[in-house]
Amino acid sequence: MLPGISGIEVCRRIRARQDATPILMLSALGDVEDRVSGLRICADDYLAKPFDFNEPLVRVQALTRRTAGMFDDPEAGAVELSAGPIRFNTVSLEVHCGARLVSLTPIEREVLKLFLQNPGRVLSRERILNKVWSVNKDPLTNIVDVYVRRLRQKRGTAGELIETVRGAGYRCAG
Repeated sequence: MLPGISGIEVCRRIRARQDATPILMLSALGDVEDRVSGLRICADDYLAKPFDFNEPLVRVQALTRRTAGMFDDPEAGAVELSAGPIRFNTVSLEVHCGARLVSLTPIEREVLKLFLQNPGRVLSRERILNKVWSVNKDPLTNIVDVYVRRLRQKRGTAGELIETVRGAGYRCAG
């Protein structure tokens, strides 16, 4: 019931591009036929209105858990992310800066992984908070700044790869 195009058509177009992004349909159409149609054609989950605000959040978290690592083929070996001299093996969880092995905490690895997966893209503090810590963190916290500073320190001169974009967030320049 979107203006100009149906949600089913939006999903069809997404799937036609071979995009496997998880899709949760939120709809006022709650009949069994509508739900079955949405799930059969394209959606990964379907939620009819009215619903409690927490339900879509939990369903998105479940979709994310189910699809995490979906595209990593363990038979294909390690998945490596890199920028400049930084290399992050997402299977062994080893981070190298040049030839030097860098020891990172699990949260530092998640922050670094987010930057390496989004080279050149400005990531707001809120997006980093939501992706790494969850939506329940206080958006006024400076925790993102603290972890970016830690990454910069641990990566030495390669720490310059994470740039501050004033008023917007951070960007991995690599």
